[in-house]
Amino acid sequence: MANSTNQLIEDCNATNKSLYKFYAAVMIVIFILALPLNASVLHLFIFKLKFWKSNTNNIFLFNLVLADILLLFCLPMKAYNFIHGVRRSKDDTVCKAMLFMLFLNRGASIAFLTVTSIDRYFNVVHPGRKNLLRALKKSPQISILIWLFLLPLTIPTMLKNFECCNSHKDDDKKGEDALIKDVVDSLRETVFFTQIIIPFIILVYCTVRIVNRLRKKTVGDRTKLRRAVFLVTTVMVVFSLCFLPCTIARMVLLIARVNAGENFQDKAAVAFDGLMVLSYMDCLLDPLIYCFCSTKFKALYLSNYFPYLVKNGEPTVDSSTANTRHPTCNTVI
Repeated sequence: MANSTNQLIEDCNATNKSLYKFYAAVMIVIFILALPLNASVLHLFIFKLKFWKSNTNNIFLFNLVLADILLLFCLPMKAYNFIHGVRRSKDDTVCKAMLFMLFLNRGASIAFLTVTSIDRYFNVVHPGRKNLLRALKKSPQISILIWLFLLPLTIPTMLKNFECCNSHKDDDKKGEDALIKDVVDSLRETVFFTQIIIPFIILVYCTVRIVNRLRKKTVGDRTKLRRAVFLVTTVMVVFSLCFLPCTIARMVLLIARVNAGENFQDKAAVAFDGLMVLSYMDCLLDPLIYCFCSTKFKALYLSNYFPYLVKNGEPTVDSSTANTRHPTCNTVI
């Protein structure tokens, strides 16, 4: 007798294998496009910009690129599972390792993207004010602290039933066991939602304040301030495109587990998996943000990797030039 749709979902099996093969193809395309792009930017940070000597937020951006690259290495395995009709690896060790890598590096990507936007906010809205972030960002310690802070937040998501959304499953456990399971499930979901919602609120606040700063500025150089506005707006749009849809989809899926039938739960699960695939587009869009929101970084990138695209007579940008800084517009982002 064939398994019910609900049982397939609980066992992390794909109910629509053709659609999941399409998801796998999308992840493969993202991997093929994003890996060389991120690798080239990483090479630029290390060998040209020498990010550890920079007084700008290059250290944050280096960690952002590093997180994106580590996340990309998870996509081939994820695509392999989808092609074979399963939503996660059947091997318990591989499954937990994948979840650890996915959520740690995805969380790091969000964290460093948010910290960079906060740094831009202080540079534009409070250019002369001393702040803790400005004091700490010149050393790698704050980046190490961010990675260490993310580690305990990743542990609850390493349970293999997380990816298949078996949270708050109605089973036969009672008493203390049921209470412990509910606490773990609630903690896991809280980590997932706060990891996205809180940074989004911060990004919206920074964007609004920087836009208001541009409107109030009547004298002085507005070009670099416009560039800062364009940057934080682009970051917020990319964040909204990549992360908010999967957050909403997970919320719908959790509600469907309690209040809806098997068919709706199946559709919600398929939608959630598809929007999680969309969230991996962040690895492809992040390099484009800091490459093309800064004319100096763009010139440095083109002159090193695509010199034939640089027009004759245009000045090339070296590492010393790229590390200069304006109070309202950091060089790289």
